[in-house]
Amino acid sequence: MLRARYTSRLPASLEKLAGPEHGVVELPLHVAWSGLRAYDLDRPRLRMGLYRTVLAEGQREDLVNLLNHDLLLSQWPVLRTLVSRHVRQVWEEAFPELTTGGTAAA
Repeated sequence: MLRARYTSRLPASLEKLAGPEHGVVELPLHVAWSGLRAYDLDRPRLRMGLYRTVLAEGQREDLVNLLNHDLLLSQWPVLRTLVSRHVRQVWEEAFPELTTGGTAAA
């Protein structure tokens, strides 16, 4: 059931991920309803936290507007260890370029 939920949220392609690369991003309440909501993308730990939260809780529109194609590819080797097994499997099955070293897809 979780896999189906995450699959239904996937963008059509990684190239659709048009989120910012720098600056502070404030997550909407439906994505981050408690705790930290503002993340500085120029701080690696905060950026990783934002991506982890958006991958787990974001809807398709959130994924497209908050995640950045290049950042996701470059962070995926570490990020994949921080997200749930369901999120990791759904994203890697849909986008094999995530498992081929990231930059090969660029």
